[in-house]
Amino acid sequence: MINKEQKKPLKVMVVDDSAFMRRFISDIINSDADLELVGTARDGLDALRKRQQYDPDVITLDVEMPNLNGLETLKRLMQEKPLPVVMVSSLTREGNEITIEALSCGAVDFVTKPAIFKGESTAAIREALTLKIKAAAAARLFQLPAAPLEPVQPAAFTPLPLQKSPTGRFPRNVVAIGASTGGPRALDVIFRSFPPGLPAAFLVTQHMPAGFTESLSRRLNLISELQVREARGGEGISEGEAYLAPGGYHLVVKKNGVTELSSAPPIQHVRPSADVMMDSLAETFGNLVIGVILTGMGRDGADGMSRIKEKGGRTICQDPSTAVISSMPQAVINDGMADLVVPLEQVGSTIVRLLRGYTLKERI
Repeated sequence: MINKEQKKPLKVMVVDDSAFMRRFISDIINSDADLELVGTARDGLDALRKRQQYDPDVITLDVEMPNLNGLETLKRLMQEKPLPVVMVSSLTREGNEITIEALSCGAVDFVTKPAIFKGESTAAIREALTLKIKAAAAARLFQLPAAPLEPVQPAAFTPLPLQKSPTGRFPRNVVAIGASTGGPRALDVIFRSFPPGLPAAFLVTQHMPAGFTESLSRRLNLISELQVREARGGEGISEGEAYLAPGGYHLVVKKNGVTELSSAPPIQHVRPSADVMMDSLAETFGNLVIGVILTGMGRDGADGMSRIKEKGGRTICQDPSTAVISSMPQAVINDGMADLVVPLEQVGSTIVRLLRGYTLKERI
């Protein structure tokens, strides 16, 4: 007897110039009953031709290919008809840079090829890849605006005095941002909107492997008025600067306002963890902290936002309806820990207004 409610498997197309990689990824897809391999393509031009033929739900797309590379292929796919794409990247500086740009141009997530050759079990590789394909299929896809959008003005402002540092040495304010799947695009939108001279230091935890976080920090530094860098540990945080947690390490700030990188075990399966970063900032800076949770899977950051509110800080969540994956901001909202819930295009301006001493109407 056929179960009429049984879900159809997700149709996946694999695009890679390596015959070995096409076979390897295809075998992983074929091993999962929820996925169906509908076809493969050997380069970007081949993928554009075959997309119409196979009509996939998700594409895995190699970054570095001849004829038409992964980034240019992605842009053309998104122009024709947006669909979920998982990039497959080699762990090289060039590959990292292209992958970060691809994530900012609409790719949902990525996996790295070198993981295949570092002794990981086939089961571990299969689990990681299939999870990302399934998550990509459930993701919301958004077109990037041609230019940063003018945010809608909040309905009411009440001026408040700026908080003063308890010691005079620390930044007047600290902004703590957590993000996961869809985060690079969200950070791109937010960091473009910041004016110069903001009275705060910014710390960011984006779930991403080592190497890619460095590439992300370079991209954000190019597009932003802030000085953005990957945190190295041992630096005193300063206003007008942003510090990105490096892949594989928790980023914490000690009582003296100096960063420290921790290789303590992952929290909720992630390292770096937004919870760890936010907890340390709440402990050190108290009500000077503004916590921000963006798009992502899971609930990393929910406990950290609770800690920030406990210490008298403010909390902002990206509106889940504007998130690629809504789980992280929704977890904060469900816990009752979101002071403000705003669309992605208004997150940056909301941070700025809080830093300039305004309290905004809640929008939940």
